[in-house]
Amino acid sequence: MTRDEHILRELFAAASAAASPDGKFATRLPAAPKGRTIVIGAGKAAGSMARAFEAEWGHPCEGLVVTRYGHAAPTRQIEVVEAAHPVPDEAGLRAAERILALAHSAGPDDLVVCLMSGGASSLLTLPAPGLTLADKQEINRDLLKSGAPITVMNRARRALSSIKGGRLAAAVAPARLVTYIISDVPGDDPAVVGSGPTIPDVTDPETVLQELRAYGIPVSAKIEAAIRANIVVDEIPPGDVHMIATPRSALVAAAGRARELGLNPLVLGDAIEGEAREVATVMAGIARSAALYDDPVAKPCVLLSGGETTVTVRGKGRGGRNAEFLLALALALRGEKSFAALACDTDGIDGSEDNAGAWIDAAFIQDAYDKGIDLPGYLANNDAYSAFAALGRLIVTGPTLTNVNDFRAIVIR
Repeated sequence: MTRDEHILRELFAAASAAASPDGKFATRLPAAPKGRTIVIGAGKAAGSMARAFEAEWGHPCEGLVVTRYGHAAPTRQIEVVEAAHPVPDEAGLRAAERILALAHSAGPDDLVVCLMSGGASSLLTLPAPGLTLADKQEINRDLLKSGAPITVMNRARRALSSIKGGRLAAAVAPARLVTYIISDVPGDDPAVVGSGPTIPDVTDPETVLQELRAYGIPVSAKIEAAIRANIVVDEIPPGDVHMIATPRSALVAAAGRARELGLNPLVLGDAIEGEAREVATVMAGIARSAALYDDPVAKPCVLLSGGETTVTVRGKGRGGRNAEFLLALALALRGEKSFAALACDTDGIDGSEDNAGAWIDAAFIQDAYDKGIDLPGYLANNDAYSAFAALGRLIVTGPTLTNVNDFRAIVIR
């Protein structure tokens, strides 16, 4: 392992540790209720959040959370089930039905704790009246291929759901509700994380329909009617909301570790969105400026960023938005002699593959040339995963049991 690969992995480890739910509940716990404590939730971090809450709560509790296949964590009192992500399945539908039933069962003396993290939009699937699971699966696939930003995707998911957009909070009333969130979205809006099951939604249905059409998503008459009819009429109290980990906190932790490793960190932002290869072109320009002029930060340095890029799928390869970003970055930085970069999803899964992301350095382009690997061709086919696999540059961590979205680091010397 080279020095820079080691440093990049250290920075990613620091970011992931900051995103863990362990130890994050102690100062935010509510008073114990007279009645039951019911824990419900969903997301890629739902299992680890349930485990961490149990460890710090100190009172009896019960409940159910749903997480992605392979992302469960051992718990004593709270049941953890698994379902599909990013395209929902029957297991997610059954879990959503059970979670909604638990919410309805809460009485005025009970406390309902909701644990939300990224991925809940797909995992907590309960179609709006008039729609089937197949309807939601189809539109979810279309959204994932459209290049639409996560904010647009989640507005559509709320509009198509019987549980998101505050509808779960309506079921909890009159019990006390406390929501804990690990954010994976730009701006940390609680209504966007997991499509906000406990946060009232005020989105105009016409806005959702316009956005779907703008991104080329087919809207049938049935879906259009369901979106227009699925409006939350009553005022819904969201209860107490606590953000226990965010993309920003992960970047701050990585910046601190960078200083310990002798690098000047520059955090470019935690809410960077856009086509992965276009974001890479911009990042390459900033990296070149640092290399040539020590501006906007002096060498040796590291550019840190988060957020969620998108990929408009046109090829038939094995992608992942972080791998696509990194392959585009490598091509944009060809000729630079002293750089290294990593791009990974903090949940440990880049898209639907088995890697968290990948890494590159100045030798990457030459390595590909020596092995006859056509990097521009792989990029054109949305096949960055295969390129990095062939060159031994994948980062494989397995599920991290948390999720604050993408993490990118570019080291310049």
